[in-house]
Amino acid sequence: MSSSSSSIDLESISEATSGAIGAILSTTILYPLDTCKAKFQAEVRSIGRQKYKKLSDVLWEAVSTGRIMSLYQGLGTKNLQSFIAQFVYFYGYSYFKRLYQIKYNTKSIGTKANLILAASAGACTAIITQPLDTASSRMQTSAFGRSKGLWAMLTEGSWSEAFDGLGISLLLTSNPAIQYTVFDQLKQKLLDQKLKKAGSGSSPESLSAFSAFLLGAFSKSIATVLTYPAIRCKVMIQAADSSDEETKENKKKPSKTISSVLSAIWKQEGIFGFFKGLHAQILKTVLSSALLLMIKEKIAATTWVLILAVRSYVVVTKGRLKGSVKRLE
Repeated sequence: MSSSSSSIDLESISEATSGAIGAILSTTILYPLDTCKAKFQAEVRSIGRQKYKKLSDVLWEAVSTGRIMSLYQGLGTKNLQSFIAQFVYFYGYSYFKRLYQIKYNTKSIGTKANLILAASAGACTAIITQPLDTASSRMQTSAFGRSKGLWAMLTEGSWSEAFDGLGISLLLTSNPAIQYTVFDQLKQKLLDQKLKKAGSGSSPESLSAFSAFLLGAFSKSIATVLTYPAIRCKVMIQAADSSDEETKENKKKPSKTISSVLSAIWKQEGIFGFFKGLHAQILKTVLSSALLLMIKEKIAATTWVLILAVRSYVVVTKGRLKGSVKRLE
């Protein structure tokens, strides 16, 4: 029993580590696009009064004002949040999945069970990382060059404000749940097909980088389209207050609740406002998730070997220490 438990932990840690490393690399590569997307989504104004009429307007503002590096404001916090979130998510998902397989003595997991396991892992992740998620969103949506540091973001409001959007974050656990369920199911079908073609002599252990990229893009597209209205509401709830000084002087701080955000979108932009920035969201999240899963697939085997090597080293060291103690006695 202890050996199987140890095996579960090691495999879960391997999955979590490779997933977290993939998250950091994909987040860093696509961060300027993510910043433009967040600022574009956060703005709610009636047609004709919009500061950003299209996604490229955000990029042009950064370039024209000489603040191109501000597209990276909050990157450190975002990477910290991404690393912790992906580690917790992949560890939880992998651990829950293996517990399920052991309990029911099966290697295959149905779609319903997969959704429940993925949603459970997502809920744990959302609760643990919500303050970092809120802080990184506020940094990204701050005026270029005016973003505050992590500690200032976390301490400038009440503790409850650090958890702004937690309810909708829990609702959005359905997004990665849908994504990874679709990815895992399609991945298993592809590997089964490869196994049949290869015959009994060999067994493919992972997808090719190209196959993983395509599956990641497809699975994330489905999840993004289904959950986009909630995604935009979350960005608006967590966004920094307007940097326009006249707006600050003439208006009180708007209430950031789900109902108030939904009402603002409906009044200012109409029904299509709920899907404003969908193309940018799909572009960013599809590329990010595809890169994450592709990187994770390619480094998973290496991570597993390293963890086993460390474990073997620890076991050997313990054995030598015990032998030394016995000789001293």
